[in-house]
Amino acid sequence: MKEILVISGKGGTGKTTITAALASLYRDIVVADCDVDAPDLHILLKPEITERETFYGGKLAVIERDKCTKCGKCRELCQFDAVSGSYDIDAGSCEGCGVCGWNCPEKAIKMVQKKSGESYISGVRCGTMVHALLDPGEENSGKLVAEVKKKAKALAAGRSSAILLVDGPPGIGCPVIASLGGADTALIVTEPSKSGIHDMERVINVAEHFKVPVKVIINKFDINRVNTGEIEKYLEKRKIEVLGKIPFSEKFDSALKQAKTINEFDPGCAEAKMVEEIKIRMESGSQAR
Repeated sequence: MKEILVISGKGGTGKTTITAALASLYRDIVVADCDVDAPDLHILLKPEITERETFYGGKLAVIERDKCTKCGKCRELCQFDAVSGSYDIDAGSCEGCGVCGWNCPEKAIKMVQKKSGESYISGVRCGTMVHALLDPGEENSGKLVAEVKKKAKALAAGRSSAILLVDGPPGIGCPVIASLGGADTALIVTEPSKSGIHDMERVINVAEHFKVPVKVIINKFDINRVNTGEIEKYLEKRKIEVLGKIPFSEKFDSALKQAKTINEFDPGCAEAKMVEEIKIRMESGSQAR
């Protein structure tokens, strides 16, 4: 099984649009959405949830009133003002650090698991999708990403799938690092803008640090051909393959308005053919480790 992670270094490059288009070319693929903070792959793939699981990403302090003497030690030590005057814990302020519990003379404070989000297994028209959503303001998104990947790998292995396609989060932080774990190829989608080039370089460095082979798709390459030339020179210098260059096209917008991928919207168009060619190169060039 080849695990192909699609990342971008920044938002807005067309990463999810291309991931969905690639997924739609398969009949029974396992696809994972690892952008758990702000997922949007579901908009195009329209998953029907079959399994739902609560994600516990941290802990929350709870005061046992029958033991509490209201000595004020917890209020004094809490740096987040999470303990009210009536000695209730504000769940929105508590960071789960445990300082109050460690220092409570009556041992009246316990740390309990805190719900931070949910993960899902869903049916989609091209196969199965594993995805998740972190609750607003919650942390540990890297841990949730790891959970999503674990489930997706198990499903793909159980079906003897040839490809596991992962839509990664933007940026270079913890969620991206968690997404890179175990990937055979990092397929980076960039655009010919200054920010696109800068963030492409950063995410390439992160992927190569973790020894994940990198390939690149240049999306909307014709909006600035000078910058596209800079990208190609940079990638040639670092011996990184360009899997394809996709032009700016209003057909993508038209397809998105109908919640379809470009290959479903107009299978015979030039843009759809380009995605098909990228799929072929992606499969032939990514060797499983």
